[in-house]
Amino acid sequence: MLVLTRRPGESILIGTSIRIRVLSTSGTQTRIAIEAPDDVPILREEVYERIADANRESAQASPGALRSVGSAVPGKTEGRKE
Repeated sequence: MLVLTRRPGESILIGTSIRIRVLSTSGTQTRIAIEAPDDVPILREEVYERIADANRESAQASPGALRSVGSAVPGKTEGRKE
């Protein structure tokens, strides 16, 4: 892990396309700005963890539950050969 000290107005570059700039500090809070290409997802860690948890729960759903959802899709006929 790299640990840096930055003052308001100073930046950190990650590669050539991501810039993290310190906007301000007040007490224990620091405001930052992140400039990155549109194809780079930027998520707060707690949001990322919620998404990962939901994905894990979805992957562990029983196969029967997934079949019943699939059969409710219009035009989808499961187990039927035509």
